[in-house]
Amino acid sequence: MGLRYSQTIPAVVLLIVAIVGILLVVLPTKEIEMPPENMYGIVLDAGSSHTSMYIYKWPADKQNGTGIVTQHSECLVSGGGISSYAGVRGGAAKSLEVCLDQAMNDIPKFRHHQTPLSLGATAGMRLLNIVNATESQRVLKEVENKLRSYPFNVKEATILSGQEEGAYGWVTVNYLLENFVKYGFAGRWLNPGRDTIGALDLGGASTQITFETSENVDDKNNVMELKLYGQTYKLYTQSFLCYGQDQFLRKLLAHLITTQGVKTQVFHPCYPKQFNVSIKLGRDVFDSPCTKNYRPAQFDPQMSVSVVGTGDYQSCLDNVKKMFSFDSCSYSKCSFDGVFQPSVRGSFMAFSAFFFTHSYITRLTNIPVKSPSQLKEAVQVVCNMTMSEMIEKTDQSEKYMKNVCAVSNFIQVLLIEGYSFDEHSLPTISFQKEAGGASVGWALGYMLNQSSMVPAERLGLMKALPSGPWAGIVFLFITILLIALGYLLMLYRNTRAKEGLV
Repeated sequence: MGLRYSQTIPAVVLLIVAIVGILLVVLPTKEIEMPPENMYGIVLDAGSSHTSMYIYKWPADKQNGTGIVTQHSECLVSGGGISSYAGVRGGAAKSLEVCLDQAMNDIPKFRHHQTPLSLGATAGMRLLNIVNATESQRVLKEVENKLRSYPFNVKEATILSGQEEGAYGWVTVNYLLENFVKYGFAGRWLNPGRDTIGALDLGGASTQITFETSENVDDKNNVMELKLYGQTYKLYTQSFLCYGQDQFLRKLLAHLITTQGVKTQVFHPCYPKQFNVSIKLGRDVFDSPCTKNYRPAQFDPQMSVSVVGTGDYQSCLDNVKKMFSFDSCSYSKCSFDGVFQPSVRGSFMAFSAFFFTHSYITRLTNIPVKSPSQLKEAVQVVCNMTMSEMIEKTDQSEKYMKNVCAVSNFIQVLLIEGYSFDEHSLPTISFQKEAGGASVGWALGYMLNQSSMVPAERLGLMKALPSGPWAGIVFLFITILLIALGYLLMLYRNTRAKEGLV
């Protein structure tokens, strides 16, 4: 009996090995690239009116040194921008906690220490830095300490220059439109060979224009070169501080008050007829470096003034134009305020407050803004509307509707007389809030630039066997299987024969 088992065991082992081997080899085989886990990055966009947190992700293998970045999630920080916490110790840092806690949950724990975290402050902090540099640095340091209390890889908490803000906005626009790179039918990222488009950004305290140019740039401060996906781009970029929507409205109000005299009532041609609102001279008008040139020598910051709307399009337009200077230019050509600008070329995307104002104009008038004449016609219609008509058509509050006429005129002057968009170039502007599932702004462009500093991880590769060797191995295992079966069959017959003799 022992001899019989000792003869059977090797055959059974060979049988099992053959069956397992055949099953493993005949499974569908091909070469598969196994990408490593996603990398993540966090950008806090600390604007003049509020802070937004964006979480981005990209495959840990990168395309020509730059990550293929998509927006993973976002969080709007409650309260005002970090500059509004000047003099309020701990306030700016405390305001960021809810969103940073969200990032802890949104990003896998094993990636926390590798995730770059940056805060970029824009025009609100640039203005605070002008007024009180010491307080500006204190707020930034306080915020940076808060960021470092989390397990992420803190890169910086800094005030972006206007040129950086404009350039990163341009990167975002062109990335989302797949002008740098796109996913091809062959399953590979490809350079589509498209022309880039320009970016127009309108924030609360500044506005930016950025586009690729081949012209000579007279002022070298307006030149920026970026390298993305293996290509170098030469940009013209300019930021106009105090020409953001909120600060422009302050300047316009300051101009009207000083022109009409400091008194308890001032008439505002850009407000709807019979609309009125009460303001404080200090808090609402003159407590800003953007209005210092309009500030009266003597005034009471606590004085209340009633601002009464007259709904006068032409008067509104005339007063808005006085916010710009088109007279002096020491370069070959200028936009306004003596700033050099080459001729606009190609298409443009306008976002942030440009988008919201354009949306209000089209909803209120149903006029397509595709030419300077149509823009003028639409703005005239808006400025002649009453507050109740505007609220009925948009379902928005007085807070937003009171300034639509003023901002519409501002955008009309900025685009046509400032940047020199005309009958041919104005229709190339598209007004967008989002593209490709991501918010349009400077943060994504900044993250793309940051991602080039994050080490790439190698692809894991599963190798498949070529067809020849694969067929040979299958044949070998089948042969072993047949030998094992034949041997077991022979043992069985011999056993039966011996039992028959007995």
